[in-house]
Amino acid sequence: MSRNASASLSSVTESSTLSSLWTRAITANSSWPDKEEFLDVIYWLRQGLGVAIGLVWGLLAIQGAIGLVLFALLNAGVIYVYFSAFQSVDEEEYGGAWELTKEGFMTSFATFMVMWIILYTGLHFD
Repeated sequence: MSRNASASLSSVTESSTLSSLWTRAITANSSWPDKEEFLDVIYWLRQGLGVAIGLVWGLLAIQGAIGLVLFALLNAGVIYVYFSAFQSVDEEEYGGAWELTKEGFMTSFATFMVMWIILYTGLHFD
């Protein structure tokens, strides 16, 4: 097989795998034969939450510890509801509910802080 055909086949396979992963992520009670894929979904969902919550907090001019606590509660709550109610996974397969709840939290927190600080500073300071 030529190098271009092999690269093209690899690209198609990755695209269909990503499409399948995305479909399972937004479908309730999906099957997750590969634990790493589900952890990747949790990680990237959390990153999206960090960006979205940071934008909202910056627009609403939320300040201080209240913003930090609300972010932590909202972020952990949404993830917990996602894996326990929406996907109905067995938490023990992943090391317990705490392991899933903290998956990717610190990077999400950093993303949230950057978005919150930049937007708040840009909109509410002269």
